Amino acid sequence: MKALFKMSEVMDKKDMLVPELRFREFEGHWFFKSFGDISRFINGRAYKQSELLDKGKYKVLRVGNLFSNKEWYYSDLELEDDKYIDAGDLMYAWSASFGSYYWNGEKTIYHYHIWKVIPKDSISRDFLYQLFLFDLEKIKLQSQGGTMFHITKGNIENRKIKIPAFPEQQKIADFLSAVDQKIQQLHRKKELLAQYKKGIMQKLFAQEIRFKDDQGNDFPEWEWVGGNKLFDNISNKDHNSDLPILAITQDQGAIPRDMIDYQMTVTEKSIASYKVVEVGDFVISLRTFQGGIEYSNYKGICSPAYIILRPSSESVDRTFYKFYLKTEKYIRQLQRNLEGIRDGKMISFKYFSEINLPYPSLAEQQIIANFLSSLDEKVAQVGQQISQAQRFKKGLLQKMFV
Repeated sequence: MKALFKMSEVMDKKDMLVPELRFREFEGHWFFKSFGDISRFINGRAYKQSELLDKGKYKVLRVGNLFSNKEWYYSDLELEDDKYIDAGDLMYAWSASFGSYYWNGEKTIYHYHIWKVIPKDSISRDFLYQLFLFDLEKIKLQSQGGTMFHITKGNIENRKIKIPAFPEQQKIADFLSAVDQKIQQLHRKKELLAQYKKGIMQKLFAQEIRFKDDQGNDFPEWEWVGGNKLFDNISNKDHNSDLPILAITQDQGAIPRDMIDYQMTVTEKSIASYKVVEVGDFVISLRTFQGGIEYSNYKGICSPAYIILRPSSESVDRTFYKFYLKTEKYIRQLQRNLEGIRDGKMISFKYFSEINLPYPSLAEQQIIANFLSSLDEKVAQVGQQISQAQRFKKGLLQKMFV
């Protein structure tokens, strides 16, 4: 780092247009500009709903399509050239999940919540992209909450920023782009690991892949038994209301409410009726949209409307079933065994019991559980590497821009 960069010898950076961290070959101050001085923001088209088609000549890019598999709309309208984006174009989404994006797809029409951004002379497109990211952090710090806000074209065009001459712009952009590429590679690695885990789980639970015991022999054939043969329905309310209240989430399992943004008021009287959840218990969610059956890494209490499952014997490995109960096959079986209620769907213990679960020997359960847990650890390690790289990038933005 020292060979590449130098630390600016500035006592009061507020009055100096010099970044804290700078490539060694560059000198001199940066220049005050506005985004409007260095780039053009071209509005997309405000489509009428009647103009959006299920199929057509051109895709219509909306903000949701930038970061998700949101359904695409199409249009047959022939527009002026600046209402299209093509591969390599820079965009700025100004509504909801806003920020700067590159477009890597085919020629596409873009919606009015997106601006196409064209750098002016002596402005590096890649530097402008990184500058938008740096400025976005400032906007978020100044905002009153959330990401669901808007920025007007006049606001973005008039925002004052500082920029260096073109050679330094490109040097900064190339370096930060290399960091971005590393982060993208880590995201891809995590995605591939998750895909591999999903595929191997399907084969393991379908018994297309089998492990051997320590002597190299086959394990016994699996039994398949009703859920009530392996799990008990627990209704322990012996507590002093001093345990954390658990939220039952699809992505994190059963987790204390104060660890997430979960707002719900409960009375002391109602809490007294809550059930105790031990570490390693499973919780059947009230509604299908809450995720089905969730594992708890925490001791706490939850609403009496939830069903608490606990292994009925030492021959049931919790981790094995934590994986199995999240397989697509099992979730589809749950969905076919739903008891309808007035405002949603509820999975009862009765219907849970009627679904047969795999029951391998304990030794095979443990081998499968350990193998899948090791994959989870690898995914988590890559996730930590991504977080570290993102923090590193954030620190660079703060020090390499004025």
